Amino acid sequence: MTDTLGRRIATSAPTRVHRDSSIDAIRVVLLVAVFALHATMVGVSVGPDGPILQNALDGQAWFGPVSWVVQIMPLFFIAGGFSSYRHWQSMRARGASSSEYVRARLERLVRPAIALVIVVAVAVIALTMSGMPADIVATAGFRIGQPLWFLGVYVATSALVPLLVRAHERARVLTPVALLAAVVSVDVVRMATGIDGIGFVNLLLVWLLVQQLGFWLADGGIDRVRRSTLGAVAAGSLAFLTVLTVIGPYDVDMLENLNPPTVCLVVLGIAQLALFQLVRPRLRDVTDGPDASRLVSAVGERAMTVYLWHMPVLIALAGASLVAESTFGVPLPEPLSLEWWATRPIWLTVAAMAVVPVALAMGRFERGPRGSRREAGRPALALPQGRSTVVDAACAVAGVAVLLIAGFGPIPALIALALLIISLRGSATLSRGRTASVSPGMKPSRTVRKM
Repeated sequence: MTDTLGRRIATSAPTRVHRDSSIDAIRVVLLVAVFALHATMVGVSVGPDGPILQNALDGQAWFGPVSWVVQIMPLFFIAGGFSSYRHWQSMRARGASSSEYVRARLERLVRPAIALVIVVAVAVIALTMSGMPADIVATAGFRIGQPLWFLGVYVATSALVPLLVRAHERARVLTPVALLAAVVSVDVVRMATGIDGIGFVNLLLVWLLVQQLGFWLADGGIDRVRRSTLGAVAAGSLAFLTVLTVIGPYDVDMLENLNPPTVCLVVLGIAQLALFQLVRPRLRDVTDGPDASRLVSAVGERAMTVYLWHMPVLIALAGASLVAESTFGVPLPEPLSLEWWATRPIWLTVAAMAVVPVALAMGRFERGPRGSRREAGRPALALPQGRSTVVDAACAVAGVAVLLIAGFGPIPALIALALLIISLRGSATLSRGRTASVSPGMKPSRTVRKM
C-alpha cells in the first residue's frame, strides 16, 4: 500500500512543459498568414446570372512562385510536432499512458469542432429555407469545410505521437528516411497510374514525416547544427524544389501540391525549418517581453478556434457584401482588378475585427468548461483501454472526413456530429476516471494544454 501511494504521489506531481516563446510566436505568425491568405482568396461579385462567390486566386499563373512563401503548412506541422513531443514527454514523466495523451488531444481538438458543426449546419439550413440559391449555399458550405482537412490530419498525427516518439527515440534517422521512402513511393505510383486518389495516402504520410522534423527540433538535434549549415540546407532545399517543379513532374504551385500532398511539401518543410532555426533567437528576443508574451498566449489559447472559425466569418462577410450591393448599391469591384486590390487592406482589417469577437466567444469550447477541473468527488470509472482510444480517434477523423466529402448538408452534418460526440465522450470518460483515481486531499496534476 505504501508503494502504491508513493506511485500516486509521483504521478500527481506536476511536471511543467518547458515553453519555448519562439514556437508559440511562430504559430501565431503562421495562423495570421493562413487567415490573410484565405481572406485574400475570397472573391465576391455579381455577374449576369447573379451572385458569384469564388477563389479569386485560383488559376493565376503568377501565384505559383508566391505560394512558396504563403504555403506555411509544413512549418505549422513542424511547430505542432515540437509541442506534441514536449507535451507527451511531460505526461509520460507523470506516469500517463499513451491512451491518456491521445484522449487529452482529442478533447482539446474535437470540442471546438462540435460547436462549429452545429452552428454552421443550422446556418446552412436557415439559408436554404430562406430561399437563398442552392448553388450559393453549396459553395459557402464547401468553402467553410475546406480548411477542415487540417483538423482531420492533425487529429490523426496527434493520435500517433506516442508511437512515433518511440520510433524517434529508437531510430531517429531511420524513421524519417522510411517515411520519406513511403512518400516518394506513393508519388511514383500515383504518377505512373494516373490515379490521383492514390496520392491521398500521403495525406497522412507527408504530415507524419513533417511532424517528425518537429521532434528533431524539440530534442535539441537542430540546435547543434551550425548557422552556416542551416543556410546551406535552406538554399539547397529550395534549389532542389526548383528542380522538382520547373524541370521535374511537380506543379510550381505549392497549394496544388497540397491536394494531394506530395514530396514537395517535405522539401519545402526542410527549408522552412532551417530558416526558422536561423531567426529563432530573434523571435525569442521579440516575444519574451510581458506584453508580447500575453498577446501570444491569448491567441495561442484560441488557436484552433481561430482556425476553425475564420472561414465562416469570411463567408458571412462575403454574404454581407452581396446584401449591401443589392440593398444599398455598394459596388463590388471585379476580383483581381486594381480597384479590388486597393480595397484589400480595408477588407483584411474588417475581417480581422470580425474574427476577434467570434474567437473570444467560441474560445471557451477549446479551453473546456471550468467544472471539468473539479470532479475529484465523482466515483472512479474504469479507464478505457487502448483499443477504445483508437476507435475514438478514428471517429474524430471520420467525422471531419464526412464534412470534407459531403459538405454541411443536414444529413452529413448529423453524421459528423454523432461521430465527433462519440470521440469526445470517450475523452471525457477518461478525464473523469483519471481525476477520480487521485487520493482524497491530493491535487490532480495540471494538464498542459496545447493546440
